[in-house]
Amino acid sequence: MNRTAPADLVLTGARIHTVDPALPEAQALAVRAGRIVWIGPDAEAADWTGPDTRILDAGGRLVLPGFVDAHNHVRLGSDDACVQLAGARTLDAIHERIRTWHEAHPDAAWIEAEAFDYSAIPDGRMPTAADLDPATGNTPALVLSYDVHTAWLNTAALRALGVDRDHTELPFGRAVTDPATGEPTGFVKDFAIKGLSREGHRALRELGLPWASPDRQYGRLAKSLDDAVGYGITTVVEPQNSLDDLALFERARHEGRLRSRIVAALFHPRGTTEADLDAFETAADEYADDRLRVGPLKLYIDDVVEPRTAALLEPYAGCSHHRGDTFYPPEEFAELLTRLDARGFQCFVHATGDRGIRTVLDAVERARAVNGPRDARHQVVHVECLDPADTPRFAALGVVACMQPRHAAPDIAGPGQDWAENVGPERWHKAWPLRSLHAAGVVLALSSDWNVAEMDPMVGIHAAVTRRPPGGGEAWTAGETIDVATAVEGYTMGSAYANFLEHERGSLTVGKLADFVVLSRDILRIAPEEIPGTVAETVVVGGEVVVDRGRGA
Repeated sequence: MNRTAPADLVLTGARIHTVDPALPEAQALAVRAGRIVWIGPDAEAADWTGPDTRILDAGGRLVLPGFVDAHNHVRLGSDDACVQLAGARTLDAIHERIRTWHEAHPDAAWIEAEAFDYSAIPDGRMPTAADLDPATGNTPALVLSYDVHTAWLNTAALRALGVDRDHTELPFGRAVTDPATGEPTGFVKDFAIKGLSREGHRALRELGLPWASPDRQYGRLAKSLDDAVGYGITTVVEPQNSLDDLALFERARHEGRLRSRIVAALFHPRGTTEADLDAFETAADEYADDRLRVGPLKLYIDDVVEPRTAALLEPYAGCSHHRGDTFYPPEEFAELLTRLDARGFQCFVHATGDRGIRTVLDAVERARAVNGPRDARHQVVHVECLDPADTPRFAALGVVACMQPRHAAPDIAGPGQDWAENVGPERWHKAWPLRSLHAAGVVLALSSDWNVAEMDPMVGIHAAVTRRPPGGGEAWTAGETIDVATAVEGYTMGSAYANFLEHERGSLTVGKLADFVVLSRDILRIAPEEIPGTVAETVVVGGEVVVDRGRGA
């Protein structure tokens, strides 16, 4: 026996899937001072127990490392004060939900709604103020798309926010105009890039939008943090924050709501200065513990496929010329990424279209040629439509594919949905190529992209394994599925490695932080269709039981 004192906590009676090839399975583990000090068979667990040791009996349940959600907008979250439009698949259904909410809140200064689906708008077009006015009347209304990349305003909101034909470049987005009249239509693009930036959020707050107030922001964060730890997500990578937002995480920590660990990436919009980068480095030095870490930079190279703002190599289906745009010319972006790489920053780059992805890979290649190869672990985030010629470049350049399997399910992106229709069947083979990337030796960092899709890792793992909706149905692009063990690795060690955390998290290994989850079902052995609905019965972070649904405590 090689211990010097009893453990603080001992887990027994488990089927531990460690995600550590040196010891793939075990039955028990011991924790002292927040770290794993032993892992092995039940027969040796008694050696680690003492009168004050807490014993958790897993009852034969599957135990996994705590999930590391590599792209989870907990700060943006979902807002209970908004009209919820998820599942409203027609314009009439949207109207009905807004009217119902407005009748219940007749004195509301604003109508705010979230999660509208582009496919709910007739004829494959984008929405207009005239589409929204019948349900909202003279009360200003702002409706966010399910991906929060666009906003939809009614006529009253256009007035309240100062949007007119002479003011279409807004601090929170770019107002689309009618090509015939030049008047703003009510549809606003680039909301994720501008509206969620430091300046954009400040502008919306100053314009009186309740959604942008600090208390509403904190409410969304606190609720999302509670959800995350309840799902067994013990580390959250929040991918887009300004320096102003860090106070929200500090408040959550002070109030005991920061039970999961946080990695907060800082947003680098166009116009970010060297002084801003200096401030980012200062913040990274200040927030550098195992509970809250700041450091990576978030950039955009293109937008999203549904409103045809992602950058494609060939025109969108039904178009002769339109391929979408990149936010930077390729040469400028390559120079930018090279400068950031030279300063030692890790970059998370949003790229959905095949031309957007190629532009990022080209920029990483340039940075390595100029600065020399280094272990930068730059990430391409989303990788929704990847040209096969670029698949091997990820591993060759050391680039991580940060992907969201749920987005690839047919009820979100498949036939009949805007994603599949805009790309066209001849390019469906490029959609979320998980298996191809894995086979090419690319590190997969899997994630939810909450609140764009469900936060629950079980939903994401099911989608990765089946390419089906959680409730079943036909698979789409099934040739790009992966097996459950690979999906679990993507949600644990893959995401830990992607964020330079592999020596502390991602597997259940002696010396690492004691972050683990006891599941209600053995997802490695049950039929894939039974994975959704699996619950995190016990969640442990740093040796502390933070979630207990009645077993083992």
